[in-house]
Amino acid sequence: MRRSEINGVLRRGEEFIRSFGYALPPFAGLSPDDMGARRDALGTVIDRGLGWDVTDFGSGDFARTGLLLFTARNGVAAGSAARGLVYAEKIMVVREGQFTPTHRHERKAEDIINRGGGVLALRLFGAGPDGSVDQEGAVEVMTDGVTRVLRGGDVLRLRPGESVTLLPRLHWHAFWGEDGDVLVGEVSTVNDDVADNVFLEPVGRFASIEEDEAPFRLLVSDYAGLLRS
Repeated sequence: MRRSEINGVLRRGEEFIRSFGYALPPFAGLSPDDMGARRDALGTVIDRGLGWDVTDFGSGDFARTGLLLFTARNGVAAGSAARGLVYAEKIMVVREGQFTPTHRHERKAEDIINRGGGVLALRLFGAGPDGSVDQEGAVEVMTDGVTRVLRGGDVLRLRPGESVTLLPRLHWHAFWGEDGDVLVGEVSTVNDDVADNVFLEPVGRFASIEEDEAPFRLLVSDYAGLLRS
């Protein structure tokens, strides 16, 4: 993706998020220069991967295959260092017809929540004993406290306020927006976008960026090169 395209996605995304009354944390609005100047104070933000993420999954066509995410909080893996901080929260913008490829997680359990806008459509599959996709078996999921049993490949549609719980190794899922753009929340156990995503088809989780203009906001994937010492 060109940096200019990413900048436009971020500007429009921030406006869309604000339109629902969702207030982002202060670090969301920092310029790259501000983040660099405050690198020491922002150590937790940087180390835990908090902030903006724009990806086209290597497709080269963000409008059709892509996602805008903002990680607002993220804990640490279970153990003595965790001390209860075993949760994460994201807000995402899923545009109408914009596809996030089929994937599952090894460790992360998550609630995916339609926070407003159109309909969030999810295509769901179960997993075999080895974690591979089960194209035909039944898929049992919890939607707002109610257990539902679907067939592999069925599409679950969440309207504003509705959610689904997806469990690690058990639930393969892809999603897209219908009947308008969708503001999507994610509440989960600790998030690790580097190592915990298993895609059905090979994709590039983070976008390759062509630097045709200065960044409007830093992405999480920029931190390693620009902020970490």
